[in-house]
Amino acid sequence: MSDRKRSTALALASALAGSAVLLAAPAAHADVVDVQYNCQTPIGDKSAVSPIDIKAVKEGDGYKLTMSFQKGVSSSPIELGKGAMSPSAVVMADGAEKASIPVSGPPNPEAAPANTPIKITDLSGTWTPKKSGKVTFTAGVLTIKAMGTTTTCTPGNSPKPSLELEVTAAGGGKDTAPPPAAGGDTLPQTGPADSALALGTLGATVLLTGAAGVLWLTRRGGRAPRARS
Repeated sequence: MSDRKRSTALALASALAGSAVLLAAPAAHADVVDVQYNCQTPIGDKSAVSPIDIKAVKEGDGYKLTMSFQKGVSSSPIELGKGAMSPSAVVMADGAEKASIPVSGPPNPEAAPANTPIKITDLSGTWTPKKSGKVTFTAGVLTIKAMGTTTTCTPGNSPKPSLELEVTAAGGGKDTAPPPAAGGDTLPQTGPADSALALGTLGATVLLTGAAGVLWLTRRGGRAPRARS
């Protein structure tokens, strides 16, 4: 092959390999979704809408999920001092695997004025999938704890997923149990082909042994008796 043809072939192979890498890259689709939270507070029921963004970053065998609120969804009749409010929520996974993923965040970094929507800090949590495939992530129930009280906010508008992601389970979601060790008094496990070969060998051995016995008996039986003196 000439140098020119070899160079062309290598360039084509590299291009095809690059295309394969792009096709194999995990696909993700994210949307900022308006979620209408219906909140049960110590002073009555309230509701508010906040755009929700969910992101995922691969970490080891799992994924770190981050749920962000662009608007506050609840308020307090009195000022909440710095660090007085602790938020947590649930992210609902659906698709290749169903799961309820808990996420939480730090307390409010600044004081929250009275009767003002409380800014929710970013909530995060880690999830390790057991199955590989396409999974969607949707905002679930939000819980706000402040000054000994608990406010529960439930999505009331059946929000669509904020994130769609192709996930990969540890080991690709396949059985990765190691084969049994062969050593000492332990014999390696054999498959059907090995068993058939072993049985065939055993049968041939028995057949040859039987044939040898018959031949020996035949020769012994056919030998003329000696005359006694």
